[in-house]
Amino acid sequence: MQYPTSAQIGTLSIEQNKVLRNTYMMLALTMIPTVIGAFVGMSIDFSFMAEHPIMGALLMFGAMMGLMFAVTALRNSIWGVVALLGFTFVAGVLLGPILQVALHLKNGAQLVGMAAGGTGIIFFSLATVATVTKKDFSFMGKFLFIGLILLIVASLANMFFQIPALSLTISAIAVLIFSAYILFDVSRIVNGGETNYVMATLGLYMNIYNLFINLLNLLMAFSGERD
Repeated sequence: MQYPTSAQIGTLSIEQNKVLRNTYMMLALTMIPTVIGAFVGMSIDFSFMAEHPIMGALLMFGAMMGLMFAVTALRNSIWGVVALLGFTFVAGVLLGPILQVALHLKNGAQLVGMAAGGTGIIFFSLATVATVTKKDFSFMGKFLFIGLILLIVASLANMFFQIPALSLTISAIAVLIFSAYILFDVSRIVNGGETNYVMATLGLYMNIYNLFINLLNLLMAFSGERD
């Protein structure tokens, strides 16, 4: 059995740090098209989605999946970065409906800020834990994937039943799942499980994106002040 030499370990550590650094830089960059897209989304009339919520949700899901496939296919070229930035712009536009609802509340701007702040605190706390401890959280992968599938199934079912209590339960579980995914994904980068910074950025971006949406849903439900 051959064991890695100290030089090999050092080289691997440098590569892992490089991927992590590039991922964080790209993640920060993706916030720019996301914010621009969100402003565009807030100016779009999404009334058709209110009239046809199931069709609207499926169209949004299909658009996101198609763009994610494009990013994955182009991940090893500069076009992967372009596709990723395009994806985050569209993701920002698709925040339009929930931001429109939130900002119609008396304290809507405050709730959006709280959701963004809470998302940032959760991300930086869990990313720091994974980076500093260098603990391998790969054992969580199977459980998180099963949880994610069940979450998607429950969300699709609730499109038909429209049960408020179930919607809140789904959002609460989603916050837990995507928080755990941050720990899992950063751990994979730190321990060499993910070496492509475009894919690493995509994974972390989706965790942050879904975490923000579900935190905002919970805050609107429990703290929203209606006229």
